[in-house]
Amino acid sequence: MKKVVIVEDQTAVREMIAQIVRSEPDFDVVAETGDGQEAINVVMELKPDFVILDIMLPGLNGAEVLRRFSKQLRHTRVLVFSGYQNPALVRELLQAGAHGFVEKSAPLSELKKGIQIVSNGGSYFGPEVAQLLRDAVANPLPNTSPTLDILTAREREVLQLIAESNSTKEVANKLSISVKTAENHRTNLMKKLNLHDVASLTRYAIEHGLIESTSRAAV
Repeated sequence: MKKVVIVEDQTAVREMIAQIVRSEPDFDVVAETGDGQEAINVVMELKPDFVILDIMLPGLNGAEVLRRFSKQLRHTRVLVFSGYQNPALVRELLQAGAHGFVEKSAPLSELKKGIQIVSNGGSYFGPEVAQLLRDAVANPLPNTSPTLDILTAREREVLQLIAESNSTKEVANKLSISVKTAENHRTNLMKKLNLHDVASLTRYAIEHGLIESTSRAAV
C-alpha cells in the first residue's frame, strides 16, 4: 500500500481528492490537512510515498511546503493540484521537487491520470500546464523578476504574511520573533527584490503563487 497525504485548504475539494485516492486499491490516505505548517509536520512524521499538494495554503504556501520536505524525503512523489499556474511558478515548483501539475479546471480524469502516473514514478502535466510550458519554451520572456530562491525560508514566510495584510507586529507575533527582527526581514526583502512598498511586495507574491490575486495588503 502506498501512503498518501493530501494537502488542500478547501474541505470539499480535499474530500473529493480523498474519495478518488481511496477508490484505488493500492493507496492508503494516511493524513489530510489544509494548513501549510501542519502539512510539513505531517509529511515529515509520516514519510508518505505520495503527496497531492495545493499551492494556495494558509501559513505557508505549497511551494514553500515542498521546499522544506523534498530534500529530506527524496522518495516521496509529489503531484501539485492547483487552480493557479504561470510559467515562473511551475518552474519553481519543479525546482523544489514536484513531479507533476494538474490544474483544477481540468476534468477529474486528468487528476486520476496524474495520480497514477506520478505515484508510479513518472511525470505528468495537465493540458493547460503543458501548453503553458510549451509556450514558455517557444516564446521565452526576459526574466526581470528575481526568483524566490534568493530569499531565505524565513524571508519567504515574512513575504507571504506581509502580502496577506499582516502588520509588522502581527508578523512578529505569528512567527514568534521580535518586531525589530520582523522589520529587518522586511527591509532585507525589499533590498533583495528591489521593491520599495507593500503593494509591490504583494504583486510579487501574487506573481509567484504565494497568495491569490483576490488578496489585498494594507499599505
